[in-house]
Amino acid sequence: MATKLRLPMVDLSSPDRVSTGNSIRQACVDYGFFYLVNHGVDDQLLSSAFQQSAKFFTLPLNYKLSLSRKEYRGYTPLYSENLDPSSQSKGDAKESYYIGNLEDSSSVNLNQWPSQELLPDWRPTMESLIWKLLEAGKKLMSLIALSLNLDDDFFEKTALNKPAAFLRLLHYPGELGSYEELCGASAHSDYGMITLLVTDGVPGLQICKEKFKQPRVWEDVSHVEGAFIVNIGDLMERWTNCIYRSTLHRVIPTGKERYSMAFFLDPPSDCVVECFESCCSESSPPRFPPIRSGDYLNERFRLTYGSEKELKCSSN
Repeated sequence: MATKLRLPMVDLSSPDRVSTGNSIRQACVDYGFFYLVNHGVDDQLLSSAFQQSAKFFTLPLNYKLSLSRKEYRGYTPLYSENLDPSSQSKGDAKESYYIGNLEDSSSVNLNQWPSQELLPDWRPTMESLIWKLLEAGKKLMSLIALSLNLDDDFFEKTALNKPAAFLRLLHYPGELGSYEELCGASAHSDYGMITLLVTDGVPGLQICKEKFKQPRVWEDVSHVEGAFIVNIGDLMERWTNCIYRSTLHRVIPTGKERYSMAFFLDPPSDCVVECFESCCSESSPPRFPPIRSGDYLNERFRLTYGSEKELKCSSN
C-alpha cells in the first residue's frame, strides 16, 4: 500500500521572488515535484477543457483513429505506448491526444483538429488553454532560473526563445477487464524541461523518489484543488548535474475513469543542454556530456513508441 505524499507548495503570484525561488530549489532537490498555485489559469477554462477532452474521447474509435498521431500531433489509442521500455507490458492503459506548439508559425499547421461540426468549441478552448499554460510556464521558468542563481531571463534567452510546447490530453478508462494489472502510465521520468499537470481529482499518480533503488517505494500524490502538479524532466536534471531530480512516476488503475492534461515545456531542438557551471566542480564533474535537446527527446520517443519514424517534435 503506497503512502500518501503531500508535495511542497509554490505560489506563482508571490511578490517575494527570492523566497519563491528558494522554495522551488528545495522542492526540486527533495522531490522533483511540487504543487503550483495562483498560476493564472482560470478554473472555468480548465473545466471547459476537461469537458471538451471528454467529448472527444467518447467519439467512436474509427473517428479518433482518423486523427492518429502524425508529427507528434493527434490521437494515440489504448496500449500503443509503453513508457517503460524495460517492461513486458502490452502497453499503457490510456488514450491521448497531442496538440503542438502554437507559437511557431512554421509548425502550427501540423496540428490536427477534430471536426468543427462535431466539436465546435474544441479548438478555441484548447488554443486558449495552451496560451495560458505557456504564460504560466514561462513565469515559472523565470523563478527556476533564480533558484539556480541564474539571471531570471536566462531560460527566456536560451530555451524559451522558440520552445517545444505540447499539450497532451489523457484518458484512463475505469474498467480494463482482464488487463487490470497494467499501469495507466508505466514507470518513467519525463523527457524534457518541465511538465505542468492538471488532473480531474481522480487518484492514481504515484512517484518514486529513489529511482535507482530496489525495491521501488511508491507514494501517492494527493490532489489539491486548483493546483497544478509540476515536475522536472530529464533535460533539467542534466542541466543541473542531477541536483534537481527527474523523478520516476506512474499512474496506476483505480477502477475509476480518469482525465488529465499535461503541458510539456521543452527547449527548441537545437538547444545544447550541458551542465551549468554552478552545478559542477572538480569534485563533482558533469555526469552527462552535452547533447542537443532534439537528439535526446527523439531517442526517448523512439524507445517509447518502438520503431516509428514519424517523431519530429524536435523540429519546433
